[in-house]
Amino acid sequence: MKKILPLFLITLLGFYSCSEDNDDNLTPNVSTTFNFTHNWDETIITNTDFNTIQFTNANGDQLSIERLRYVISDITFTSSTNEIIELDVYNLVDVTNNTNLSFTPETQIPTGNYNVSFTFGLDNEDNAENYLDLNSESFNVPDMLGGGYHYMQFDGKFINSNAQEQGFNYHVIRAVDNPGANPTFPQDTFFKVDLGEIAITNNIDIEVNMNIAEWFKNPNLWDLNDYNQMLMPNSTAQIMMFENGQNVFSLGDVNQ
Repeated sequence: MKKILPLFLITLLGFYSCSEDNDDNLTPNVSTTFNFTHNWDETIITNTDFNTIQFTNANGDQLSIERLRYVISDITFTSSTNEIIELDVYNLVDVTNNTNLSFTPETQIPTGNYNVSFTFGLDNEDNAENYLDLNSESFNVPDMLGGGYHYMQFDGKFINSNAQEQGFNYHVIRAVDNPGANPTFPQDTFFKVDLGEIAITNNIDIEVNMNIAEWFKNPNLWDLNDYNQMLMPNSTAQIMMFENGQNVFSLGDVNQ
């Protein structure tokens, strides 16, 4: 007994020691919620501001917003040691109908410091998939323009150079040339939005701001008299939209 008892105690102590170490090393998983807000050069916009000509873009064009909806996808968390957690998700933010302005992915992530980013639109692999919900929302792109889905539909009216109201359709898709049976794609026009580093210690709400005015501003000063409709088959316009979109999104409030 004198030999067996010490061995038993050592084994028991070792078990508890290992259990405590494992508990200490456990990193809790938490939920992340992304809240999408919209403004015009810092003036908050909701769908109650739609359908009235009350905005002026950087070119001096007076305009209204009648519809605004867009897709974000592939939310990515990159740790300080370059470990990457990419969530294969997408969300159709529909400002017009006030839906999906808040999005909580099902997958939880470990707490930690992360650089947080997402894709505006859908990358080429995702864009080739079939999404029943996007189909039902008539978010498709015609096959003659490469198929897949819109990245954004932004519609409204503006006062043209003849002082008349005219419609515009600022629709963002994959840039395409040679519409028809064999379209070609001069460059990718989805883009990564980098929100910067966020310390995630608990369930967290992350605000993503879209400054709608930026779509008309930088680096391409947008004249709605020149670019208003039939922009989907216009690869030059699509590449300009891609360039202007780089400054549209920013990180807002973070709460946890």
